[in-house]
Amino acid sequence: MGMTIELGRVGIFRVATQADGALAAEVEKLGYGALWLGGSPGGDLAIVEQLLDATERLVVATGIVNIWADAPDGIARAFHRINEKHPDRFLLGIGAGHPEATQEYKKPYAALVEYLDALDAAGVSKQSRVLAALGPKVLKLSGDRTAGAHPYLVTPEHTRSAREILGDGPLLAPEQKVVLDTDVERARTTGRGGASFYLQLSNYVANLRKLGFADEDLAGEGSDRLIDALALHGEASTIADGLRAHLDAGADHVIVQALGDDPFPAYRALAAELL
Repeated sequence: MGMTIELGRVGIFRVATQADGALAAEVEKLGYGALWLGGSPGGDLAIVEQLLDATERLVVATGIVNIWADAPDGIARAFHRINEKHPDRFLLGIGAGHPEATQEYKKPYAALVEYLDALDAAGVSKQSRVLAALGPKVLKLSGDRTAGAHPYLVTPEHTRSAREILGDGPLLAPEQKVVLDTDVERARTTGRGGASFYLQLSNYVANLRKLGFADEDLAGEGSDRLIDALALHGEASTIADGLRAHLDAGADHVIVQALGDDPFPAYRALAAELL
């Protein structure tokens, strides 16, 4: 793929405010290749540096820096500071977020292009950044202007379609929620706690419709069929099969977001299955 950053086949997703050096060190010890930080960890990206300082090999990636929240010049300065200290261990993920969260959300495609232009001008390598992408137009942009795409809240069907759009070469790194619980109803309740929020956001809803989910699936907190797809649940071997489905569909790297109060039982069990 032209990347010098080694992500491995499986990574972990954690909201930046819930990540610290101890978590990163444990994730690295378990054998995961990357820790992706959600919640728009922008500004000077101090949390990224903190996590890299606490580890030796783990890649830290942002999933994502929101382009409306942080100007590209500041992000570029933070990128260079971190990359100089920890070369080839920081992957800068950027994206436009969703319209419900940002008053400035207008012409997001043009804004992404302008942001990438500014990162180019500031010397942030194409192969050190990825783009949050769901639809065909932004997926193609991600392949043309960055190392690849980081789709969020998707299924293996989306991964297969995204790979067809990207073609061979660009990175494809989808996120997948999981619940390590063999009690189906309890697991679905946990899954809804992590997924139903996104059913209020138009870009995710539109993408799920394209994947074949109907009005009854998207109503309220989501149908069982929808939640079963968005938050894989059961024993570790069952979840691992679901994660492998993304890899079989064309993903290079699948990002596991374990739902529930304590993610480490899932991290450990899935490491035993996948790593």
